[in-house]
Amino acid sequence: MVTITQFVYVKAGKEETFQQFESLVLPLISQYNGKLLLRLRTSQEQLIEGELEAPYEVHLVSFESEADLAAYMGDQTREQYLYLKEESILKVMTVKQS
Repeated sequence: MVTITQFVYVKAGKEETFQQFESLVLPLISQYNGKLLLRLRTSQEQLIEGELEAPYEVHLVSFESEADLAAYMGDQTREQYLYLKEESILKVMTVKQS
């Protein structure tokens, strides 16, 4: 099992573009033995303490294997819409546990 935690930072004013990307690619996860365990939207007001700014969203996703994760990452539909991700995301911090 592979578990991915992502802290997603979205460019100001690009939230709708990010949502469009997510609506197109998140449904693909299950096709690759994956599960969206958590999708949480945050705000700076919810940050209690820390050196990092609050991300726009936090995602927790699991896949049965590294091969399943790689297949999802290489999905043609997902790749077709990566321009939306590139247009809308400022940065992503990823934590991977195998």
